[in-house]
Amino acid sequence: MERFMTPATLARCLPFFLFMALLMLRGALPTDGSSPIDPRWVYGITVLVVGASLAFFWRQYAELHKGTGLTLSELALSIVVGVVVFALWINLDHPWLMMSTDDKVNFKPVDGNGDLMWPLIVVRWIGAALLVPVMEELFWRSFLMRWIDKPEFETVDPKTVTLKAIVLSTGVFMLVHTLWFAAILAGLAYAWLYRRTGKLWAPIVAHAVTNGVLGIWVVLLGNWDFW
Repeated sequence: MERFMTPATLARCLPFFLFMALLMLRGALPTDGSSPIDPRWVYGITVLVVGASLAFFWRQYAELHKGTGLTLSELALSIVVGVVVFALWINLDHPWLMMSTDDKVNFKPVDGNGDLMWPLIVVRWIGAALLVPVMEELFWRSFLMRWIDKPEFETVDPKTVTLKAIVLSTGVFMLVHTLWFAAILAGLAYAWLYRRTGKLWAPIVAHAVTNGVLGIWVVLLGNWDFW
């Protein structure tokens, strides 16, 4: 256990686990108005808590520091992958491609008069487009995918990650998403980017594009089930 919970491991796992724990808290709060906290604003609290944890551990993230930026071609590729994943995500929502949604807490930022709650929307979009990609890619790709190949994951070159590590980490990634098939394709796409470029900024940018465009699409069309 001591070997597993190294400072590098903690820095990549704790923000993710905090995020998941706060999402579970939001799901446990009543939505009938009896809760002293509007469940929808728990996401704002989540952004603050997870953002603070990422800032606290920032020095641990060598894969995001100077010299790890993308070339123009890598940036363009990451953007294209992000757009493709977005297109897949919104079209692979057939019932048989989804896990049960019975316990899902939908995020609908609309007040009693039917007006959009823009502060809530902005916080949600910032969290989904800017915070979540960094947090998730640090956990799923930088840590878990490389850790499957070798417990001393920081010594694993992303360009040498095995197919086993990609498949297993993508399988776990799928389990935390309702759209399981879309999640498989997204996980494989982000893993491929990381392996191809050797830079974590590539899947982070792709993930950010996917989530950012998805948020705009959700708000414009009112498809809150995707958020």
